[in-house]
Amino acid sequence: MDEDGYVYIMDRKKDMIKSGGVAMWPREIEEVILRHPAVKEAAVIGIPDSEWGEGVHAIIVLKDGEMATEQEIINFCKKHMASYKKPKSIEFLKSLPVSAYGKILKRELRERYWLGRERKV
Repeated sequence: MDEDGYVYIMDRKKDMIKSGGVAMWPREIEEVILRHPAVKEAAVIGIPDSEWGEGVHAIIVLKDGEMATEQEIINFCKKHMASYKKPKSIEFLKSLPVSAYGKILKRELRERYWLGRERKV
């Protein structure tokens, strides 16, 4: 919400993460992660969190020949965004699932975490 009370939708509502009653847009977090020199691709999703409802989880593909740790990425995020938006967990994959149009399939990334659970966004 801006100073005039307007709300701007930055992403698809279904991708919004609600953690502790605070709404966060994955794209904003992904943009920070993508600035890390070792990161090639990133997707941010909400995963079940018993305390906060959803936790911020980043799935990252590193550039060829690059290395980074979960803690290194989290510390990088802490420096460049509000602490409550930083990922609580990081997962490294060799590739992300994409559609025929090259769009990251976040639904597929979320499925295994939400199997048998209800997600309210």
